[in-house]
Amino acid sequence: MTATDPALTALAQGWCALSLLHGRIESHIERALEAKHNLSAREYSLLDVLSRQHNGEGGHLQMKQVADAVVLSQSATTRLVTRLEDRGLLSRYLCPTDRRGIYTDVSEAGLALLSEARPTNDTALREALDEAARNPELAPLVRAVEELKVPTRTP
Repeated sequence: MTATDPALTALAQGWCALSLLHGRIESHIERALEAKHNLSAREYSLLDVLSRQHNGEGGHLQMKQVADAVVLSQSATTRLVTRLEDRGLLSRYLCPTDRRGIYTDVSEAGLALLSEARPTNDTALREALDEAARNPELAPLVRAVEELKVPTRTP
């Protein structure tokens, strides 16, 4: 294969289209969340991930798992957690069974903000997907996103 191989070119074009779709969606959601809730898309994502924790076996996430879920480095995730903790939206505490572990829970204020922001996020996502679907290069990716079935987890 060479750099001008049609298969590689098609692959690169597909990757560029996916990257473009992601960027457009994230940008649209970011503007909506910032305007209505003073919340970034990353902050929303972190609150959403942490709000799904439970007290059962394996119900609390370690910082590495949180970082993976929000697609950030551990240090960036820690800074984000600190910012949200400073705003009273999260709280951290030591793991009761492993004193080296630190867990993070969403506070009542954080849950209230997340509840208010969820419809904004969902509406902005739908708007961004509808706009992208009008672009012939992005329409197949939009359909793929819409048809994606994510398995549900039970606590």
